[in-house]
Amino acid sequence: MKNFLKYVLATITGLIIVGVVMTFIFFGMVSAFVSMATQDKAVEVKQNSVLTLTLDKQILDRKPTVPIITPDILSGFPETPIGLNELLDNIKKAEKDPNIDGILLDLSTLQAGLGTIDELRNALKTFKASDKFIFCYSDNYDQSTYYLASVSDKIFMNPEGVFYLKGLYSEIMFLKNAFDKLGIEPQIIRHGKFKSAVEPLIDTKMSRENREQIKAYMGSIWQHMVKEISANRNISPEMVNQLADKLEVTDSHSAYENGLIDSLVHKDVVMDVIKVKTNSVDKTKPNLVALSEYSKVPKEKTHKGLVKQKIAIIYAQGNIVTGKGQYDQIGADQFTKAISEARKDSSVKAIVLRVNSPGGYAIAAENIWRELELAKKEKPVIASMGDYAASGGYYIAAPADVIIANPLTLTGSIGVFGVLWNAEELLNRKLGITTDVEKTNAYSDFGTISRPVTELEKAVLQKSVDKVYQTFVGHVMDGRDMTYEEVDKIGEGRVWSGINALGINLVDQFGGITEAIELAAEKAGIEEYRVVELPKQDNPLDLLMKELMSGARIKAVKKELGSDYIYYETFKTLNDLKGVQARLPFLVNIK
Repeated sequence: MKNFLKYVLATITGLIIVGVVMTFIFFGMVSAFVSMATQDKAVEVKQNSVLTLTLDKQILDRKPTVPIITPDILSGFPETPIGLNELLDNIKKAEKDPNIDGILLDLSTLQAGLGTIDELRNALKTFKASDKFIFCYSDNYDQSTYYLASVSDKIFMNPEGVFYLKGLYSEIMFLKNAFDKLGIEPQIIRHGKFKSAVEPLIDTKMSRENREQIKAYMGSIWQHMVKEISANRNISPEMVNQLADKLEVTDSHSAYENGLIDSLVHKDVVMDVIKVKTNSVDKTKPNLVALSEYSKVPKEKTHKGLVKQKIAIIYAQGNIVTGKGQYDQIGADQFTKAISEARKDSSVKAIVLRVNSPGGYAIAAENIWRELELAKKEKPVIASMGDYAASGGYYIAAPADVIIANPLTLTGSIGVFGVLWNAEELLNRKLGITTDVEKTNAYSDFGTISRPVTELEKAVLQKSVDKVYQTFVGHVMDGRDMTYEEVDKIGEGRVWSGINALGINLVDQFGGITEAIELAAEKAGIEEYRVVELPKQDNPLDLLMKELMSGARIKAVKKELGSDYIYYETFKTLNDLKGVQARLPFLVNIK
């Protein structure tokens, strides 16, 4: 009877959980359909309005198909990623909108890479030049959040907020000791002394070469940030660094005393300031327009009818993988198809490849590279780099006619590696599992995890890795008009910031997706055009169902692990590795 009751209780609990999940799926579907049904309904903006950019969600290069992508089953609230394309379009639209007086940035929780932040910051600088104001409020500031905030005319902060000005650091987690305890041996084959992606598997600290490259690119990024902060806050770069070196800014009050913050107030006071600034008719509250609402405001038409000529933006964000891939991956099959369609479409006059990728599977990158090489022969191809365009990310950008990077982009990493796992000790000595094998030929079991590789097998792997590296270098040579020696000298897996990359011919100029589109139009010789985005996103309902299920799992893990989720991601990445890899180190985590 006791066991019977236990099983009944377990069954009831399972049914309740399933019911809760299905309820969220149902309401997610309803929300999506309601949103899709109303998203085209125009919104009227009142005079003296302020566009509010609350950047509290993950910022992707491209806004997803449906507003609700990954619901948090544990909290019951949906998460809606923000598209950088959406932000840039609306800032540009607000710049010319006579009803918009200014922008309010709410940066209490900012989830974006440094390249994305810098690109957004540049758009806000352009907006500010139109004699409209930018105010910023946050409960707390960190290095990247404050960097974005520093573009503002006025920076407000919660009187009890936290702000440590301390500079940047990059922390790497090394797994060698853990593997030793488990009895697992990573067997590494690599080309490039800077190919530090494998170091966490085989070392306990940074190599001299890795420390050198991190110091170089992180130093150039920090110098750029300090220079911009200095220019906007009228504080010398030396003073900014002195404050950071001595850790003199540790809270809201010390930030205010040193001129980093303009006013320590709660958010309701900021609303009062905006009411006065905009001469608000409504004395109770200012006219605030949220990003989601302002996106529905029609753009000002510069021509009649539908423009036939198009520029195709191909968004390549995430790890490069074979097959179609997930929405946050660059699936070779999906992307080669998208590039091919853009190449064959006579109305598409130029292609902009937007790359935000640390790389991935080398053969998948090769297939994408091939399609871009074919496209380049028929129409202009411009590459635009986001937070990352490194290793495989640079591989696919190499054939572009022009490569545009953000100063804070991480790029280069021209190098490759392969990993085989030897779990003999784990299986035999730790778990008591033995294996036996019968084979037709001497090396039929090449690649098994139950034994280490032989010297001959290692030599074969090294040959494969070297061949991929030579192919990689060859593509860069052709795309950048360089010699093998010139590419190899700046290659060998070394990571560069966009600032450094400009001086060694890896990129042509600084800019973002806006500048890339403008250059593509110029190269194509067209003045009137419309922008189309590729690859075509999944059917909204299919995408919603997919993300409701996978998103619930990811959210549950994130909620449980908190800031330690990045370590889970590391092990997940290790599990997904296969074949020769052209990718960045597992954790390029600048804070």
